[in-house]
Amino acid sequence: MHTTRYHLKDIILLALIGIIFGVIYYAGDFLYNGFTILLTPFGLGPMANDLTMGLWCMAGPLAAMLLQRPGAAFFGEFLGAAGEMFLGGQWGAANLISGFVQGIATELGFTFTGYRRYNWFSLTLTTLTATLVTFGWDWFRNGYAHFSGQLDLLLLGARFVSIFLFSGVLVKLISNLLVRAHVIKTVRS
Repeated sequence: MHTTRYHLKDIILLALIGIIFGVIYYAGDFLYNGFTILLTPFGLGPMANDLTMGLWCMAGPLAAMLLQRPGAAFFGEFLGAAGEMFLGGQWGAANLISGFVQGIATELGFTFTGYRRYNWFSLTLTTLTATLVTFGWDWFRNGYAHFSGQLDLLLLGARFVSIFLFSGVLVKLISNLLVRAHVIKTVRS
């Protein structure tokens, strides 16, 4: 049985993940704005959100893979969003709401495995839950309900690919590198 207690080193690691990803998320704001400018003339401006969503959902799965404890994905994601807000991210305090939703979404994938598996399977589950939950949130918050069914499917597909690449593949590669560098002991399968 893996411990569910957080020790000081775990809290420090979560804080570091929050700070590092706060900076990454803040930089992602500029990427989002660039995609919006490029895609709007083609009627695809909303797709900027979906293309960058994977970047904004990385802190949670990485925290879960490194700490392997219940709540790590939620706290990692929420702290990353808080870091972006404190750096002056363009959405201000709304980042906390997004971080809350994305934190729950990324935590669900690990919850469904009973916090026993930290591997490709759990990352794939997290990719699916993050895609569906965040898309559902944007359905209401960003007015996706008013788009055509065809555009919604395109946005959902783009979001899934983005989350799979950033929060799945890239997180797995980073955690594997950290295991090889002996920064963390092992990623439990």
